[in-house]
Amino acid sequence: MESQEPANDSLSAGDGAGTFAPAGADRGVPTVSVRGITKHFGTIQALRGVDLDIYPSEIVGLVGDNGAGKSTLVNIISGGVQPNAGTISVEGKKVSFSSSLEARRLGIETVYQDLALAPDLSVWANIFLGREKPVKGPLGRLGWLDRKAMANQAQADLERTRIRIDSVNALAGRLSGGQRQAIAVGRAVAWGSKVVLMDEPTAALGVEQQERVGELVATVAAQGVPVLLISHNLPQVHKLAHRVVVLFQGQVVANLRSDESSVDEVVSWITGAALGTRRP
Repeated sequence: MESQEPANDSLSAGDGAGTFAPAGADRGVPTVSVRGITKHFGTIQALRGVDLDIYPSEIVGLVGDNGAGKSTLVNIISGGVQPNAGTISVEGKKVSFSSSLEARRLGIETVYQDLALAPDLSVWANIFLGREKPVKGPLGRLGWLDRKAMANQAQADLERTRIRIDSVNALAGRLSGGQRQAIAVGRAVAWGSKVVLMDEPTAALGVEQQERVGELVATVAAQGVPVLLISHNLPQVHKLAHRVVVLFQGQVVANLRSDESSVDEVVSWITGAALGTRRP
């Protein structure tokens, strides 16, 4: 199945219909494109033929009620879950992942709600966790690590994304929630050359810390790396995202430009009211 732009289709439900806003017109090849993604877990149909494009420098908000299929879709794009049907393309080339490691090797990084940080390791060690850099020569083959090089590169990566950490030698467990989130984002940006997927990145943060994470998301996109942002914080998603894609019962029912829609309109799609259906 070849990658193509989603048509300006409509999805009927009951007596109502929802019109898809055209997405990515004249923007070239999407960084990531999924077509016809379907996933079921036994008798539960989590995703039903989902199409989605993510373009360079773009922030796409992915929203929906609990059980709409958001996390399942992110897990499929990140290689953690395999779809039952459909295709994934990265920069126009079809790919298939049997693990998250394969997706990461192609530059697809994910920031999960639990952050996956080791609290007893330093900031730089967390950024290089699983990607440790050995010293050159025989000692490297014996397992010696180039700690200085990793610390210096971690510092440079954080500065590039404007993340303010007093010292990359500080233990992650002693930092604030916002700082830990920043490390997780910084790690994803350092290794995510293609796209960064963020699943509820501000769920456990206060208002000020949520704003800082929002600034990080904008900084990432400004560097050309697109972001797919899942969040229940609809005002923040609407403020940050260029587009808001709504999942309802495993289907994409709306693809809205943020500058042409309101939070109330997004809510109406999430609940199904815009489709003329009752909330299940």
